[in-house]
Amino acid sequence: MKNLKRISFLVVLMTFVISCTTMKNDKNSAVSGKVESIESGKDGYTAKINTDTKEVYFATISIVNVGGPQNYKQLKIGDVVSLKGEIWKTDDENHIKVTQIVSVK
Repeated sequence: MKNLKRISFLVVLMTFVISCTTMKNDKNSAVSGKVESIESGKDGYTAKINTDTKEVYFATISIVNVGGPQNYKQLKIGDVVSLKGEIWKTDDENHIKVTQIVSVK
């Protein structure tokens, strides 16, 4: 009986560890696309980006996350941008916390 409890505990623990490692955020990924909308926030703004592959990303851009005012840019609707940062996904949305604005056209 003790062995069964130990094995069950190990199986649950391993399942938890594996699920946590697969949910890691991708910290240095790039997203490129066209700005479709902008929503102002307290410390910056969130831009809705449509990529060439028809994916939608919500890019959170703030002065703190891009490394200060010298790296901060206010995007406009219609800009074609390339951004780097930490990507995470919810059930139905893709998000990126922008750490670098690579280009704006």
